[in-house]
This record gives sequence, structure tokens and C-alpha cells, in this order.
Amino acid sequence: MRPDILNPYFAAITDLTGIGPKLARPFERLLGREGGARVLDLLLHLPASTIDRRSRPTLSQVVPDTVVTLEVRVDRHAPTPRGSRAPYRIYAHDETGDIVITYFKGDRNWLERLLPVGETRWISGTVTLYDGIPQMSHPDRVVDEAGLAKLPPIEPVYPLVEGLGQGHLRRAIEAALTRTGELPEWQAGAPATGFHAALFQVHQPRETADASPLGPAWKRLAYDELLAGQLALALVRGRTVKDAGRPSTGDGHVARRIEAALPFTLTRSQVAALEAIRADLASHDRMLRLLQGDVGSGKTVVALLAAATVVEAGRQAALMAPTEILARQHLKTIAPLAQAAGLRVALLTGREKGRARADLLAALEAGEIDLVVGTHALFQEGVAFRDLALAIVDEQHRFGVHQRLALAAKGAAVDVLVMTATPIPRTLVLTYFGDMDSSELREKPAGRKPIDTRALPTERIDEVVASLGRAMAEGRRAYWICPTVEESENSDLAAAEARYEDLRQYFGERVGLVHGRMKGAQKDAAMAAFAAGETQLLVATTVVEVGVDVPEASIIVIEHAERFGLAQLHQLRGRVGRGDVASTCLLLYRRPLGEIARQRIEALRASEDGFFLAEEDLRLRGEGDVLGTRQSGFPGFRLAQLDIHGDLLVAARAEALEMVRTDPDLAGPRGAALRLLLHIFERDVAVKLLGAG
Repeated sequence: MRPDILNPYFAAITDLTGIGPKLARPFERLLGREGGARVLDLLLHLPASTIDRRSRPTLSQVVPDTVVTLEVRVDRHAPTPRGSRAPYRIYAHDETGDIVITYFKGDRNWLERLLPVGETRWISGTVTLYDGIPQMSHPDRVVDEAGLAKLPPIEPVYPLVEGLGQGHLRRAIEAALTRTGELPEWQAGAPATGFHAALFQVHQPRETADASPLGPAWKRLAYDELLAGQLALALVRGRTVKDAGRPSTGDGHVARRIEAALPFTLTRSQVAALEAIRADLASHDRMLRLLQGDVGSGKTVVALLAAATVVEAGRQAALMAPTEILARQHLKTIAPLAQAAGLRVALLTGREKGRARADLLAALEAGEIDLVVGTHALFQEGVAFRDLALAIVDEQHRFGVHQRLALAAKGAAVDVLVMTATPIPRTLVLTYFGDMDSSELREKPAGRKPIDTRALPTERIDEVVASLGRAMAEGRRAYWICPTVEESENSDLAAAEARYEDLRQYFGERVGLVHGRMKGAQKDAAMAAFAAGETQLLVATTVVEVGVDVPEASIIVIEHAERFGLAQLHQLRGRVGRGDVASTCLLLYRRPLGEIARQRIEALRASEDGFFLAEEDLRLRGEGDVLGTRQSGFPGFRLAQLDIHGDLLVAARAEALEMVRTDPDLAGPRGAALRLLLHIFERDVAVKLLGAG
């Protein structure tokens, strides 16, 4: 139950004066709340910038493309001729120059009343130069001297959608601030500005800094959001670890056989990660560990050796992957090693049907399978284990926390190992995986050759196709990556199907195609043909981004490289350089190249270190896109900007951990205030956990 003190914040925006059903619709679009935006959503929609009306230059002092407030005398009106698309023009001047004020589809009577000839008016808006003459189109404000006295000297400017103006936002937010009040303080150390006072300061700034992410009011709100996230993670971990673990200690006989069958020796970081995992498995606390590995750093082998430890203790393990391609890829890596070690391994995806599925499920429940690899099919009803000890979740950010918990619920006190092949910046590890311990695999197995990374404009595509032809004549294999599947009216991206047809004109049956909309069996057949060398060139979308392993592939062409994030480009590049042949990555980009895209491509050419590139990606793009979380339902931030507020994360984490240590049920007065915070930032999972005890 939400405490009554929050009711004004969670009231519908239609309760505010002036917002009826018609206006509610664009507000819902703006606030991302189709079907019912709330007062709170409005208050958390912070300004993008401010207008400082204290600066009032003369026309000769105006800097083009800036927002200014000007005092002008109106000279004459030039209404739009009938049938013309030209704007309605109003000519005005001050003692230093002339300006044209324009309105498209302007009503003559209304404009003559607004800007009467011979009168002085103050106009505010963006000034541009048109044929060398200053012009202001649709001013934000047109007022006389009395109106100027009532204008706030500094006014916030908000992001908008079609159907809403700045005035709509400002009036609605003013009503929302009036309707809501201050809340009990939840931060330690009683900050100078309360939560509601900080909202007031950002929305009704007295200085430009008040409405800036760098200002103290915004920082207070950002810290609140980070604290809510860290507190929720700390509560989830507290509840998970509170359920005592069941120690799993092996004698090493299975692991020794696996290591003997490996074609390489383990890297230092693999050994260190395994030591930490085995210590977790042997302890009386449940394991919650994140294993981050750069491309090709050997996470699957670490996962298999971790599974070996619980199998040696007479128990079972499960490895869950986000896609069938990735699940089958893991099985391909694991199967020969498991066979050498006497491990019983099976695959369970949505494709196993009928008698085969029933037999597999029966064997799993009877304990005749040691390690099962699969997709989300693993945590569905009807899947039972004899004694599941270890759940390994690959590419956690493609799953929700609920799915991870659902798999862990298939056994008693299951230890959880989460893996990702996307190296994650430290601030994001704290943000999204703050409930976990963390291990990193930074080294590549010995013998991996560096990849020659080059960037070319799309005009040179014919040269790329010609050089591919020469490489294929030598027996080499290549990927060609496209961003989308088919041409759509709103997309000018090269489509995989169109590119596949185009390349078949040159190379015939040697070209294969794989994309996310194909059926599982079709994808497998396309991948198998490429792995076997029956096709030499595989046109693909980003379904091959993670885990696909064809050591013979030594060339990758990434079309429209400027459209991809840095971490994703690094992942795609990692599909080559896996064998003993020197490999090449060609980044095809469309001109003109934007500044961020240019920096991204330069960073990729300069480094193969995924952890360095992940930090660069965060700097260039922001947190939500680094993990693809804008698409996968991760709790992205509304107020906190990690490039600006990342340093607040460590303090928020420390405060959250201390709170959970001293008041694990949030039962005291400050605990009650923190429950309000969890509701405000929609970390309701944590509130429900508290209720469940």
C-alpha cells in the first residue's frame, strides 16, 4: 500500500486545472505514460535549458541563433497575400537596427492587436539571420511594459511533443508544485534543500544554475534517484543472501579432466575468477556474482568449470542464454569438453517438442542430466530439477531480474552466476549489478592476433566487394553486417535482405543470410552452412553480435557503422580474430560523419580493450544505450546523468548498504521516509520484498 502522504504526487494530471482529456493525450506521450500520466511524472520532467531574460541586447548586439529579449518599436504589417504560403511579416526597429517578426498562418486581426503599429513591445525568441536581416519567427513572448514586469527573469525551457507548447508545460508544472508538498527527509545528514524544495528550485529558477544538472537542486534529485536504485538492489541482495546458502564443494576430478581437454591453459584472470566462484560456492551465503569478460576472453569455460564444482558435489547446474543461437553456441563449446570429463549435458529451448522434450524433462528431474543449457524455456512451468545448485545467466541485461529469480527458484538456495560479454563501465556495474560481487576477464587466450580495423565511406563499397571477391577466392570467410532486416518507409538503412540479394549477383550461392525474423531452424541452417564453409559470406543483422564462433571467419564488414554504439561495434568485431589467420574489420560509414560517430570509429580503430571502449561508449552515448537498456526494460534514469552525477553513485551505494545493515526492514522513522523514496522512483519490487518479509 502506498502511504497517503504520496497521494497528491500520484494523482492523475487531469486533476490539475486546465488539463482536460484532449490535452492529456500529448502530455501522456511526452511523459511516456500512455493511459494515465501522474502529477509526479510532470514534476520529474526537468528543463532542457533556460531563457535568461535579464540579458536585453540591442539589435546590433544580437548573436544569431540565440534566444534574446528585445525592446522594439513596430513600424508596419505586411499580411500574407491571399493564396500565398509566405509568412505574415511585421517590420520593427530599435535605435541600432531593423528586425522582421514572422508568423506562418498568422491571423491579421489578432496580430494587429498584439503588435500595434507605432507602439513599443518586448519580444522574446530565437533570432536568426535571413538575407542578412535579423528575423524572429513566432516569438515565445510579446508583451508591453506591464507584461514585462510580470515575466520571470529566468524561465525554464522543456522538451516537448506535438500538441504542447512551453506555456502548457509551465502552467501545468506550476499547478503540480502548488498541489504537492514537502516530504519527510530520507537522506542522511539532513541536506539544506528538501525534495519538494529542490523540484521547486529547478522548475522556478532564480539563477540559470538552479535548472542545470550541475546545480545543487538537480544534484539533490539525482542523488535521490541513485539512492532509490542502490537501496532496492541492497534490499534484493539482503533478502537473497539472507536465505542461507547450501555449500557445494567438489574434489576437482571433473574440473581436472576439463582442463586437460582444453587446447590452451587458463589465463590469470580466468584462474582468479574461478577461485572467487569456488569460494562463493563453498560458503554458507548464496552466491550472486557478475562475470564480465571481454570478447573472446573465455567466459563459457569458466562457467563450465564452475558447473563442474557443483556436479562433483552431486548436484546440477543450468546455463540460460537469451537466444537460441547463443544457447546452441554454448553447447557447441561445452559438448566436447563435457564428453571428455564424463559430464552429462543437454539442450532445452522452445524447439524441443513432444516425446523428446518429455524424456529430457524426466531425465532432468531424475538427476540424469548434470548441466542443462537453454533459453528462457528453462524457467517455465513443468521444468523441474532433482537438485539445482548453480544458475548461470548469460547476457543478464537481455533478461529482467524477475527471470533471473525465476530460474534461481527452481532449486533450494541456488547460487547465481551472471555473465556478460559486454564489458560494463564501473558506474553501470554499481547501477545495474550493485547487488552482486564482480569478477573481470581482461586477458585474451594466447595466440589471438590483433584485428586490422579500417574505416571507409560507403561510396567505396565497390572496392570492398572487389576485395572480398579476392579474399573468397583464397578460401577466406567473411561476415557482412547490416542494421535492419527490410526496407521501410522511414528507414534509409541498408537492409539485410536487399544487401543479400545484391551480393548474390556477384558471388551466387556462396552468400548466406541470417536475421532475427527467421525461424530457429532456418537460422541454425544458415549458421551451420557458414561454419562448414558451404557459404563463404554471411550477410547478417546483429543476431551474430554475441557468442557466434566461427574461427575460420577472418573478415567482417559493418555497413552504416555510424549507426552502431561503440560497445556493439566492438562485439561485432569480436566475431573475427578467433583463428590463426590475420583478420580485418571494415567500417563502412555514410558521409557526412557526425562528431560522436567520428569519435566512436576513431576509438574502435585505436583500441581492442573492451573495458576502455565501454567507458568511452558511456562518455559518448549515455548509460541507457550502453547496455541496450532503453530497449530491454532496464530502469533507466529520469534525472541522474551518469556522466555528470556518476560520482554520487559510490556515496549512494554506501548509504544504502549502511541503511540495510542497521534497519533491514526499513521499520524506523528514516526507514519509513526511504519507503516513500522507493515508491517515488518506482523501485516497487523492493517495497514488495519488504512486505513479503
